[in-house]
Amino acid sequence: MLTPAEALAEIRRGSHEILPEGELLERLGSGRPLRIKAGFDPTAPDLHLGHTVLLNKMRQFQQLGHHVMFLIGDFTGLIGDPTGKNATRPPMTPEEIQENARTYEAQVFKILDPEATEICFNSKWLGELGAAGLIQLAAKHTVARMLERDDFSKRFKTGQPIAIHEFLYPLAQGYDSVAMRCDVELGGTDQKFNLLVGRQIQEAYGQPPQVILTVPILEGLDGVQKMSKSLGNYIGIDEPPAEMFGKLMSISDDLMWRYFELLSLDQGADDQARMRAETMAGRLNPRDCKVSLALEVVTRFHDRTAATAALEAFERRHREGALPDRIDEVTVAAADGEMPLANLLKEAGLVASTSEALRLIDQGGVRIDGEKVGDRGQRIAAGSCAVYQVGKRRFARVTLA
Repeated sequence: MLTPAEALAEIRRGSHEILPEGELLERLGSGRPLRIKAGFDPTAPDLHLGHTVLLNKMRQFQQLGHHVMFLIGDFTGLIGDPTGKNATRPPMTPEEIQENARTYEAQVFKILDPEATEICFNSKWLGELGAAGLIQLAAKHTVARMLERDDFSKRFKTGQPIAIHEFLYPLAQGYDSVAMRCDVELGGTDQKFNLLVGRQIQEAYGQPPQVILTVPILEGLDGVQKMSKSLGNYIGIDEPPAEMFGKLMSISDDLMWRYFELLSLDQGADDQARMRAETMAGRLNPRDCKVSLALEVVTRFHDRTAATAALEAFERRHREGALPDRIDEVTVAAADGEMPLANLLKEAGLVASTSEALRLIDQGGVRIDGEKVGDRGQRIAAGSCAVYQVGKRRFARVTLA
């Protein structure tokens, strides 16, 4: 059994911010299991490695003996989380929400202990709130406070529309904490405003306000924007081992250290610092570090046999494609959310013209992450990051931003 101070030290590790930390220490000393909440809107069918940063923190609370509540936002998903959006987000259909929610239930236990996890759906209480209850909830917050939120403030100042239903999202998330009698709510750093609203809503309903804990946000494969299914820069935890392994090997050397920091459970901070120092000194190849990370992550979500097979398959592609150890990093801007492959190759400096690119594709002289491309009309989605090879000697790791 850890003392409250020791438990707090464990919880603090890997967290971005705990507010107020003194309240968490006091509750840890109460001797009762705390009610820990984290909400996930089922906006896509796959949980990805970005979600696991939060899930690993939930697992840590479980190991400390606390009650973890995995909240599926089947009601709030109908509203659409406006966090970080510069335009009103289209709501999802109930059918899409339910289908994605079913996959979440199956995937979450790759990390969380099923015996110590309560799965909740917020339609249970928000659906029963009714029009009168919703009006009472809306009366607990002000427009002025809502416009303090960064994304709302920017949109208001630039004259971009803010739909009234978007104001309901943080209020509904706060009411979740009331219904769940939450002691601690977890979220990414971009959720801080919503989490603080939860504290206020709980107080308004006569409950002790929750402690909020934020965790860092994992960047996607492009190394720029947060990992997101909609941006195509994600690694799903249900992806096949070889695909997961290949995507991890495609990240830049700089981004690799961020992934170690937020995803690795085998390599502690001291081990990571040692690897980084040896890499900087030229005694350790960054590729070997990346292999170690990819093996760990694939093993976690599949098994060691699958991870080893993925490594062997990757090395076969590496030998056949003769990939160099050092590959230029190139960022190309996509005007319409995607770009024809031929144009991307030209913009990345791998060919002199799109006609040359099309000719080489037809001849089988273009590979993406070691896989030969056969479709001259292939289009690449913004947010993707991959190693492009033209002929035998031209390579670039291209991020389409």
